Amino acid sequence: MTILAPIQAAAVEFAPEVTYLNTSSWGLLPRRTIAAVKALADENAAGRRVGAGSFDAVEAARTGFARIAGVRPDRVATGSSVTVHVGLIAASLPPGAEVLCPEGEFSSVVSPFALRGDLRVRYAPLDGLAGAVRPSTDLVAFSAVQSADGRVADLAAVRAAAAAHGARTLLDGTQAAGWLPLEAGAYDYTVTGGFKFLLCPRGTSFLTVTEEAQDTLPPLSAGAPWTSNYGPLERLAPTARGFDEPPAFLSYHGAEHSLELLGDVGADALYAHATGLAARLRAGLAGLGHRSVPGESAIVSVPGLQGRHGELVEAGVAVSAPAGNLRISCHLYNTEADVDRVLDVLA
Repeated sequence: MTILAPIQAAAVEFAPEVTYLNTSSWGLLPRRTIAAVKALADENAAGRRVGAGSFDAVEAARTGFARIAGVRPDRVATGSSVTVHVGLIAASLPPGAEVLCPEGEFSSVVSPFALRGDLRVRYAPLDGLAGAVRPSTDLVAFSAVQSADGRVADLAAVRAAAAAHGARTLLDGTQAAGWLPLEAGAYDYTVTGGFKFLLCPRGTSFLTVTEEAQDTLPPLSAGAPWTSNYGPLERLAPTARGFDEPPAFLSYHGAEHSLELLGDVGADALYAHATGLAARLRAGLAGLGHRSVPGESAIVSVPGLQGRHGELVEAGVAVSAPAGNLRISCHLYNTEADVDRVLDVLA
């Protein structure tokens, strides 16, 4: 597999001390991101910063994510976690509303709906999710890529089924954005944690909302730039910025640079690189007699092989083992040598 020039140029930003194939748990921070976080921390320690950080960095991160997600920056709200964003959407639903989710979906996507107690939450197999949408369904909430095993949802089919029955859509892009090209504007809402494939510090998360769906959300965060600290806000920002949480400046000062790096590399190059490595890994695993979850995901999962996780870690290979799977995720900084190292240990 030929490594594209943008991938080669970006690789100098990373310096892992292990064979790192665990981006599904968290992504490596680029050098430029680390430098920005350290610079702000030093300024805060020395008292040189007016305020704890810059809203300009938050706006740059918003713009960087919008570039990756294919939407205008004013359709993006910034926050700290996917759970908070999903909670906002859950709070918008009337009692008795029906929410459809995939079986085994990540907890952050389903818990805010399930724990409300007055919603009807249904579950269906991922490959049957589109067929499970019915006229009574108010919202379909699902991940573009499943955390447990890397399966990619049939995005077009779910969107079409939801549209046919008048249901809204909530897409979690946490395991996808950064390697899988996404058009966030095709969904009523998307939520994306920044600390995995977007390579941002933890404490960054992004919500996108269409103009129509924005009117359904309650003003729980009452987000606004730092214009006044006293008395109630007169009104929220008329765009998705009105749903911003107060920013974690250290995280967003770093996120600005991670998102710029990914945007410069480009979604198509990232997709080709990551899925090419994953295909090489699947072929190698098959040669060793191990059947991985089929598909074209950048995340490779092998059911029943979680017992080899400790052996790989001892050999200096960082992977993970959720839900009974050995999970290996390929991203920007990985190479064919990394894939071959996994296969050598498992041989």
